[in-house]
Amino acid sequence: MNHSIHSADRGTHLKIVIVALVAGIAVAGFGIAARTNADFTETAQTTHVMKAGKPVVVTSSETSTVR
Repeated sequence: MNHSIHSADRGTHLKIVIVALVAGIAVAGFGIAARTNADFTETAQTTHVMKAGKPVVVTSSETSTVR
């Protein structure tokens, strides 16, 4: 057993790469599976219409501020 990555042989490096690749595929698969459980009717691109209300006049004082 190699206790250092520097002294590891080619087989150990290959095992590390394979384990990292399998872990990456598992994480990506989990993410895709979690995403596909969403309701497709709500994920479709729809626009929400907001209607304007009554006009509002906002005043705080009689003085005007010059900036």
